[in-house]
Amino acid sequence: MKSIALKGNKRTDRGSSDAKSLRKEDKIPAVLYGGKESTHFMIDEIPFGKIINSPNVYFVDLNIDGTTVRSIIKEIQYHPVTDKVLHVDFLEVVAGKPVTVLLPIKVTGTSQGVISGGKLRTVTRRLRVRGLADALPEAITIDITPLKIGQSIKVGDIKVSGLTLLDAANAVVVAVKMSRAAVAGASVEEEEVTAEATPTEAAAE
Repeated sequence: MKSIALKGNKRTDRGSSDAKSLRKEDKIPAVLYGGKESTHFMIDEIPFGKIINSPNVYFVDLNIDGTTVRSIIKEIQYHPVTDKVLHVDFLEVVAGKPVTVLLPIKVTGTSQGVISGGKLRTVTRRLRVRGLADALPEAITIDITPLKIGQSIKVGDIKVSGLTLLDAANAVVVAVKMSRAAVAGASVEEEEVTAEATPTEAAAE
């Protein structure tokens, strides 16, 4: 999994009024968990926004007052109306200790069902997984080549070495549905078969 750097500064005050003041200055209150003690700090809104708006999932190398710690984003609190980030929790990545993250889905191959006129539907774009940091890939790759119309790939069908998938095993990830084009094609074929099977009046005479 890729890494990205982010700078922060420790907070001297932790009250709600101080947090409001920080937000007015386009800064976000944050807490780093997982170490010997929690660290309260602040980060700039703009560089953090680039991280969360990216389709990629990153390790975040937090530089807090000159000390760098590898972490992952544990939880983000948003404003219910504006969607502005209000608070962020980070979790320190410790060697030998599993972490839980959301990884994006990467689809490869060309489905047999799509070739036949079906429509590919991606139901789940990210999966929650647990594993050691060194075992985390940038994405979970799914080969859809064998899928025919009406078939799907569920969480329980996916196996990734070193990872435990935490979503429900029966949850559908991708599926190939019958499209209008496929339905129309099937109707035309049925009509042709019926026409060939029914002798014309001239042939009967």
